[in-house]
Amino acid sequence: MIDQMELGLAGRHNRRRKQKGLERQRRAQWWFARMRGAVNDALEWRPAPRARPEQVYMPLGPSRS
Repeated sequence: MIDQMELGLAGRHNRRRKQKGLERQRRAQWWFARMRGAVNDALEWRPAPRARPEQVYMPLGPSRS
């Protein structure tokens, strides 16, 4: 009688998935740290002054005389 050898891959698969999740989390933490730094280092902008009023001639269609 020939016996079949079983390979226990379940633990290895779970370990890989956990490592992949940890790597994704590490990359996300790095990205958000960079974005927080960009926001913190941003310059303070003053709003532009209001534009002067301007009168514009707008023809509304053919004139009826």
